Amino acid sequence: MAIDAAPVVPGQKRQINWSNIALGGIMNMFEVTTLGQPLEVVKTQMASQRGDTMGTALSKVWGRGGVLGFYQGLIPWAWIEASTKGAVLLFAAAEIEGAAMTAGIGPATAGLLGGMGGGVAQAYATVGFCTCMKTAEITRSKMAVNGQNPPSTWKLFGDMWKKDGIRGINKGVNAVALRQMTNWGSRMGFARLAEQSIRNARGIPEGKKLDTLDRIAASTFGGALGCWNQPIEVVRVEMQSMAKAAPTDAARPAKPTIANTLAYIYRENGIKGLYRGVTPRIGLGIWQTVCMVSFADIVKDWLNAKK
Repeated sequence: MAIDAAPVVPGQKRQINWSNIALGGIMNMFEVTTLGQPLEVVKTQMASQRGDTMGTALSKVWGRGGVLGFYQGLIPWAWIEASTKGAVLLFAAAEIEGAAMTAGIGPATAGLLGGMGGGVAQAYATVGFCTCMKTAEITRSKMAVNGQNPPSTWKLFGDMWKKDGIRGINKGVNAVALRQMTNWGSRMGFARLAEQSIRNARGIPEGKKLDTLDRIAASTFGGALGCWNQPIEVVRVEMQSMAKAAPTDAARPAKPTIANTLAYIYRENGIKGLYRGVTPRIGLGIWQTVCMVSFADIVKDWLNAKK
């Protein structure tokens, strides 16, 4: 993440960088409005309909409105989620990463810690609710395609609220937190490790900035490797799907948890079922990491230079 431009000196007191709140919201809005939402929709389609191939998933999403089908749930839920979670993620991760490096921890480990802390913070602050509402939008569209008369998004929201209150709305939030912790911990840790490897291989001294292409390459590496946790994402989608409708078969857990939902998916679809949607998620992970690590660092450097 974008940390202070000044050199990090172990033991030196750091000032809180409040500008990362605004920067995080802006960068995440850019990410989701460009490639982020289409990749998110395809990934969710494949994770929820585990028998779909990539071609089938693309065809179904296209059938929900052509190009607009790939932006299902963008307005307002994805925008609300992006602006809030981006702010929380970048601020929390940058502060943790900066504090870790000030304490003498290496860049890769500091990035890992920053990403984990930022991911958990954003999950419990914003992502659970917004992800729930985006999944509701996609569920409504699938019902309409199947010839059903879907209730409104707010009707689904009201039903969940009446049944389980705030816990029902945030159903699956623990899986979201686990996913975000491992997502951003892995992405940032691997990205910072790649940056250090590039620096060492080219003999670039500490304190000198990497060029833009090197930063993007490092973020691409981190974003791709960060998708090892796809089973957690599939579990999250299934848990939220269970929260929105009665189980369609007796085998589905009546009270889904991370453990029993994972076991259910494995019984029904095997190990392949736990990795459905991993291809579009690799693309999504790369784009998110490029935006929230490389581009955010570049913008932060530019802002500091303007000061």
